[in-house]
Amino acid sequence: MLTRKQHELLVFIDRRLKETGVSPSFDEMKEALDLKSKSGIHRLITGLEERGFIRRLAHRARALEVLRLPENMEGAPAQGAGFAPKLIKGDFRLPPAAQAAAARNAMQIPMYGRIAAGTPIEALRDTATVEVPAALLGAGEHYALEVQGDSMIEAGIFDGDTAVIRRCDTADNGAIVVALIEGDNEVTLKRIRRRGASIALEPANRTYETRIFGPDQIKVQGRLVGLLRKYD
Repeated sequence: MLTRKQHELLVFIDRRLKETGVSPSFDEMKEALDLKSKSGIHRLITGLEERGFIRRLAHRARALEVLRLPENMEGAPAQGAGFAPKLIKGDFRLPPAAQAAAARNAMQIPMYGRIAAGTPIEALRDTATVEVPAALLGAGEHYALEVQGDSMIEAGIFDGDTAVIRRCDTADNGAIVVALIEGDNEVTLKRIRRRGASIALEPANRTYETRIFGPDQIKVQGRLVGLLRKYD
């Protein structure tokens, strides 16, 4: 039997994985459950793992997989000995009309090249386009960048992911943004924090250091709104 907080965390992780395909970060889990420290999240995750509800994925920092849901939770898989799924054989390819409808629900946005999730690199100009589900995009102008590096892995952002960015020049404190470092003409994907008159670009990997800049050194070029990932 799960505690109330364990149940809340499991529901949050499952919903986030279904919505984005990416595990929430520890900070996001802490805020969602209104906890004061990440140590509480560590204990809850360990408890869920010991009870067989989730699994930590090897070689992927803080990446989680939901193995099962409580039986009283909507959409939970049936449990127990002797369970055998009923398989329906057939051709499940979308008919032409449905394929056309699916195509109408996708949009092409410019792919600007690679952005460092570690040491900043120069931004590349528009060279191609990428197809993105329309549901992932809201109002405004969007573009895509290929993530390079591992400094955001604890936020579920991995090397080779495609970051979907909404173009903007401001962002809330704690948002993951594309930041231009003025003078160097370099960009990086980091979490932005304003500390008095300074701006901090925070990685999501404890092996990297937070970098502090003056208020005139950083220009926000967009905010992360989604990720695309290919599985081989």
